Parts: sequence; structure tokens; C-alpha cells
Amino acid sequence: MIRFQIYRQSTISAMLIMVAFLFTSCGDKTKAVNIKDNEVKAELIFEEDFDSDLSQWKVEQMPGGTVQINEGKLEIDDVSGCTVWLTKPFEGSVQIEYDVFLIQDNGPNDRVSDLNCFWMATDPKNPSNLFAESEARGGKFSNYDSLKLYYMGVGGNDNKTTRFRRYVGNGERPLLPENDLSDEKYMLEPNTPYHIKIIAHGSTIQYYRNDMLLVDFNDNNPYTSGYFGLRTVKNHMTVDNFKVYKLKE
Repeated sequence: MIRFQIYRQSTISAMLIMVAFLFTSCGDKTKAVNIKDNEVKAELIFEEDFDSDLSQWKVEQMPGGTVQINEGKLEIDDVSGCTVWLTKPFEGSVQIEYDVFLIQDNGPNDRVSDLNCFWMATDPKNPSNLFAESEARGGKFSNYDSLKLYYMGVGGNDNKTTRFRRYVGNGERPLLPENDLSDEKYMLEPNTPYHIKIIAHGSTIQYYRNDMLLVDFNDNNPYTSGYFGLRTVKNHMTVDNFKVYKLKE
């Protein structure tokens, strides 16, 4: 009888642990987010911790720079321009999150500037293959003007400007006055961890840095599918904990 009770208690304990584990796992996969006072369900659909390799990423970089995995993080050490594309496209409403750290430690490229990114990117000339002209682009910034995408440049021009643009696919990159920020609070600080959150939910396009809303753009003709790319120039930084959530009402 004693053995049976011990076995029964052990079995119940194991079941409770398993239930708790499953509950925790489900909790990690979904969460509720608030978008303009509207609660939306966010379901995790992609994550990258940079613990192994860059097989899911495509690097376009000007000569002299490097992109590598270093101590479980993506490390970009760039000279003249670099874009690191996630090769998986996304469609519909999404929330993109990741952590970045801009390094200032007397390295040759330790310039605290240009914490940039592209999202919902497509190539009008090659609508089914963003990477058809990857080698031709080569990481040079002006070579991306022909794409359709959203662009955020935080701390550009030697950490003096923060700008959001909507590329229209013909070389034009309109800049609205409200998306041209120059206040010091919108710039970057060295050796400081930043959490980035990007929302593309219907006509709502938002960009947060450490919970500070930098961009709240209403797009009457939103881009609803495409690729995400980390973008920088003359910069040394790390990226980690990259996640993409599907947003559902």
C-alpha cells in the first residue's frame, strides 16, 4: 500500500509537471498586444537565437566588413554598408522583435550610428525572388532604392537623424516631416541594449525602441508581405533574440 501511494504521488507529480511545462510552452508562443487600444493576439511563428549558423539569412555587404555568429549572437562589423536579410518572407499582420547592442570599444568601425532596418521588402522587377539581384546590390545603400519596402534609420548621419520612409519601388523615398526626427532623445547611445519592436498591422505601421514609439504611420495602401533585413553602415553591433509574431484579432 505504501509503495502504491508513493507511486501514485510520483505519477501525479510528473503529470502536474508536464501540464505546467505545456502551459508554459504555450504561454511562450502566444501573447496579447495592444495596438491603438485594440487588444490583438500575437502568435510566435519564427524565432532565431543565433546559436548555430546563418543558414536562414542572406548577407549583402560591401568589401571590408564581416557578419558572423559570435558567442550566440549575430555580430555585424561593417565598413561601407551591409544588409542581412532573413530569407523567410512574411505575409499579413506581423510583429517583429529583436535585441541590439551598439559596440563602442575603440574598434575601427565602432561608430554609434545607423541602427537601421527594412521590412515588407519586395523587388518590383523580380516579384517572386528578392534575391535575384542580391550580388548586384552588394550592400550599397543606394542600390535598394528600386525596392518596395518600409525603412527605419535610427541615428543616421553620424547619429544626428532618425527617419522613417516608405520606398515606392521606382527610386523615390518620400520623407514626411513627422517622420524626420532630430531630437536627441531619438538618437543612439553607445554600449546600450535596445529592444526593437516593429508592427505591421493593416494600415498601422509602428516602430518602437525600448517601448518608445518613434513611428506611428497610417498607410492607406500598406505593404502586407515581404522580407525583413537588418541594415547598417560603418557600425559594429550585435543582434539577438529575433522573433516574429503573427497578429490576429
